[in-house]
Amino acid sequence: MNLIYGIIYGLIAQIGSYMQLQGAMKYGWYQKYFWLVLISSIPLSWLYIKSVEHIILAFSGQIWPSRLIGFGLGIIVFSIMSHYLFKEPFTPKTIVCICLGLLIIGIQIFWK
Repeated sequence: MNLIYGIIYGLIAQIGSYMQLQGAMKYGWYQKYFWLVLISSIPLSWLYIKSVEHIILAFSGQIWPSRLIGFGLGIIVFSIMSHYLFKEPFTPKTIVCICLGLLIIGIQIFWK
C-alpha cells in the first residue's frame, strides 16, 4: 500500500510541478501571479516528501527505488503533458524515453 501511495503522491507532485514550471510559460502565470507560483512550491514539496517517504517504506528503507521511480514518473508525466498542453508530438525518441521510464519503474517494483 505504501508503494501505491508513494506513486500517487509522486504523480500529483509531478503534474503540479509541470504546471508550475512549464504551465507558467504557456499561460503567463509567473508574470501575473508571481507569489502564487512561488507559494505553490510548499505543497508540491510536501507531496514529493510524502512520495519519497512512502516509497522508502515500501522498499524497507532503501532510497534508490524512490529516486528511480520518481525519475520514471517524471519522464512519463512530462511527455504526456507536453503532448497535450503544447501539442508536442510523440516522436520515436519520446516514445523510447517513455518506455524507458516505464521500464525503470518496472525494474524497481518487480525485480527482487
